[in-house]
Amino acid sequence: MILTGEIVSQVKEVINEKLISANVHTVLVIDGAGNILAHCGEDTDGLDAISLAALTAANFGATSQIAKLIGETDFSLLYHKGEKANIHFARLSGEMILVSIFGDEVSLGLVRVRVDELAVLIKKIFEG
Repeated sequence: MILTGEIVSQVKEVINEKLISANVHTVLVIDGAGNILAHCGEDTDGLDAISLAALTAANFGATSQIAKLIGETDFSLLYHKGEKANIHFARLSGEMILVSIFGDEVSLGLVRVRVDELAVLIKKIFEG
């Protein structure tokens, strides 16, 4: 995968259109090693995006092993609900992971639908 400025710009554009416009606060696209490929939206106070990306990649690695223990090949999404913020993780094509942080004013169902739409769009962008 070759990451160019044009690709990052296109990815950010579709993320802004699908998630940020729907009041999702922050979105990261990371690779399987935890490197940030794109970052959109507002930075929440004290958000350490680099640590979040690294921990997300590690979390997906651990979850993948849990999936294998119960006979699954992988789990494609994770979701955590907090008191003030929620976080949705989705594996995109290949080794990319989309991280969405949002509040209770945004429904999980909307995030899931928009992430599914984004997965298709981002795959097309990377395939050229």
